[in-house]
Amino acid sequence: MFRIISDSCVDLPDVLAKELDIQILPLKVTIKGKEYSNFLDHREINPKQFYDLLRNKETATTAQANPQECIEIMEEVLKNGEDVLFIVFSSQLSGTYNSCLIAQKELAEKYPDRKIIILDSLSASMGQGLLVVKAAQLKQSGKSINEVADFVENTKKDICHLFTVSDLGHLKRGGRLSNASFILGKLINIKPLLHVSIDGKLKVYGKARGRFKSLNDLISRLEATYDKDRNDQIYISHGDSLQDALYVRDQIIKKIGLTKEDFLINEIGPVIGAHSGVDTIAIFYVGNERTE
Repeated sequence: MFRIISDSCVDLPDVLAKELDIQILPLKVTIKGKEYSNFLDHREINPKQFYDLLRNKETATTAQANPQECIEIMEEVLKNGEDVLFIVFSSQLSGTYNSCLIAQKELAEKYPDRKIIILDSLSASMGQGLLVVKAAQLKQSGKSINEVADFVENTKKDICHLFTVSDLGHLKRGGRLSNASFILGKLINIKPLLHVSIDGKLKVYGKARGRFKSLNDLISRLEATYDKDRNDQIYISHGDSLQDALYVRDQIIKKIGLTKEDFLINEIGPVIGAHSGVDTIAIFYVGNERTE
């Protein structure tokens, strides 16, 4: 018996995480002087509240999970006689992975008969969520912890993350974007096209003039790299910009012949949203080319 754990950067619907028995460690966001835990059920702050605060020019900051928080969520599982498979937000974007490794070392001494596997997803938001969902589905099909861990390691570098943002200031302030890329994005009506690279870093891979050109360029990139044999669903996340997410979905349907049931659309949670900002649109899928 083993339990899959991840952190709230997965940006999955709470009902899906519960259905698949995925345990979630909520990371924290601070805005307007108050700290909130980013639970998937939005019990402390919901995305609409959060993005309204960003629209009112409030600044949000985030904090990685500390080792004690990682110990607590894993020990709860270990005490029940289960092993742990923890799939973590990209180590290139957060220190949560390192906190998990510290916790793993301490818990391994306390529970020598239990298996504790910590995996760096090299992914973010619903790209991380997509990887975790596939792992949980394999677990439900009867695969062992080692088989699921091998799948994650062999698949994570094929999870494509394509997105565009309206304001690069959030990424720049959070240290997620270089100054050169920030200056590029500030050019009049130029919208950056970004992705999470194969080594888990945030990078600009192109630019487009205007919002809908940027959305259509994301769709064209998906067309060129989509692996139809390895996808059950395409995931789309948004920073309180549902209409644009639906536009992207409908255009993909026209381009590659899918149906609405082939998509999962959800809001970007406050922890990721603190860095990506309002009106971000992101697409996630298994592809045949996740570039550097």
